[in-house]
Amino acid sequence: MDESTTALATAIGGRVRQERQSRGWTLDHLSDAAGVSRRMLVNVEQGATNPSVGTLLRISDALGIGLPALVESHRPKPVTVTRNGEAAALWSSVSGGRGVLVAGTESPDVVELWDWTLGPGDRHESEAHSPGTRELLQVQHGTITVVIAQEIFLLNTGDAVSFPGDIDHSYANASAEPARFSLAVFEPGVGSGLRAEATDA
Repeated sequence: MDESTTALATAIGGRVRQERQSRGWTLDHLSDAAGVSRRMLVNVEQGATNPSVGTLLRISDALGIGLPALVESHRPKPVTVTRNGEAAALWSSVSGGRGVLVAGTESPDVVELWDWTLGPGDRHESEAHSPGTRELLQVQHGTITVVIAQEIFLLNTGDAVSFPGDIDHSYANASAEPARFSLAVFEPGVGSGLRAEATDA
């Protein structure tokens, strides 16, 4: 991990530990609630790993705080400004792709705003989010292939799509040039047990 990735992993680990301990939860309890192995949780809390977005979502949902609260420092003010270059890059690729969480709201109804760049040949698989999640995507530059429940949508610069985020989906760039898109994710009822109910079904 590079210096900025290490710093982010350390900050996330500290926040996970703080939230877990404030609830009086053991690692095993959080592991069961999140569906994440105890070993992975230990690595996350120690800042020794760069967990996937899916893993972070499962942990933040189990804690009932939402992904933005997990990666951002606590800011009690009603207005939060994230300056250029200060946002958390939670995904990266060898071809220069980056998934950056630029802004977000607190639970229970969490809204996330992402800035994604996919390098040539990049593909990001996203597992189904909690029930009721919706996503809005607009291509800023290039061409993006979005697959939603095995249906393929080819989007060019300026094109947009809205879709349920509670089914498997992916974003890909099959071109030889980088592509960029904005993504908004609405995840209602974080911490209300919706994900656990879906898992039990």
